[in-house]
Amino acid sequence: MIKLIKTIDTISWLGGVLSGVMACFGVGLVICEILVRKVFGKTLYITDEYCGYLMVGLTCIALAYTLRENGHIRMTFLRSALSPKGKCLLDMFCFAIGIVFCAGLMYVTFVFFWDSFTSGSRSMQISETPLFIPQAFLPLGIGLLLMQCFSEFLKNFMMLKTGKFETIQSNADELGR
Repeated sequence: MIKLIKTIDTISWLGGVLSGVMACFGVGLVICEILVRKVFGKTLYITDEYCGYLMVGLTCIALAYTLRENGHIRMTFLRSALSPKGKCLLDMFCFAIGIVFCAGLMYVTFVFFWDSFTSGSRSMQISETPLFIPQAFLPLGIGLLLMQCFSEFLKNFMMLKTGKFETIQSNADELGR
């Protein structure tokens, strides 16, 4: 079980790295657009479109990494009233709901992606980009989030099983709570 958790955490970390690369590529594209406009008085025509694709892609791909690093917003008023075991059980319940929600969302986004792939839909912009390419980031990112929710569920299950709840308190201390 620990090996599975570490594998999922590593995949989520790689998603975070990919998101960073995508953000850098977007910044580079904007800089190129500025230089081309300033030096040549022309435009690349694709900057807005591709920066939009990159923004959606990096947001979806980074969701799992953000969960792994406890970066998502949490409503802690209920957790603060619970014992460490209660917090663990509440987290497991929330991650179970997250798994179900992500599975449904992944299905919907995959159907969206697959429809564009099979129909050959293209962007209405000058680039006529096949839309399945940027849409592929949606089910991929949600799939990564689904796996990370499962990993977090397993982490809480292991804490519950072993009775070692230090991780819950150390996470709270790291976040300044």
